[in-house]
Amino acid sequence: MRLAGFYERVFGCTPVPPERRLEGEWLERASGVKGARLTGVHLRLPGCRRDGPTLEIFQYEATVPQELPVANRAGYGHLAFAVPDVDAAVAAVVAEGGSGLGEVVTRAIEGAGTIRFTYARDPEGNILELQAWL
Repeated sequence: MRLAGFYERVFGCTPVPPERRLEGEWLERASGVKGARLTGVHLRLPGCRRDGPTLEIFQYEATVPQELPVANRAGYGHLAFAVPDVDAAVAAVVAEGGSGLGEVVTRAIEGAGTIRFTYARDPEGNILELQAWL
């Protein structure tokens, strides 16, 4: 899966087998998608234990078009990744088929420290926050 490979290469996520191939009446009922067929993988997030949280990347065989999400939309907003170097992370996102979204900004946050961060998009247009606390 192309998107899973992006998260593995850019952020160091690691696959948690097995890869799933799902279909059937039970999936149609659960998802509300007629004829639902999908494949996917769970990716262990960087720095998490073996039994820690995973990022689930699933792709339906048949998809519907959508507009690119914007940062201030209702509902799910973005995934945030702590990275050692924000500028290098943006370059890696772009090199792997994603794109920049905002400017890289450095700002002192009272009581928390200084953050350097920006928003970017993965290859499918999902919004990412790339951040480093300095």
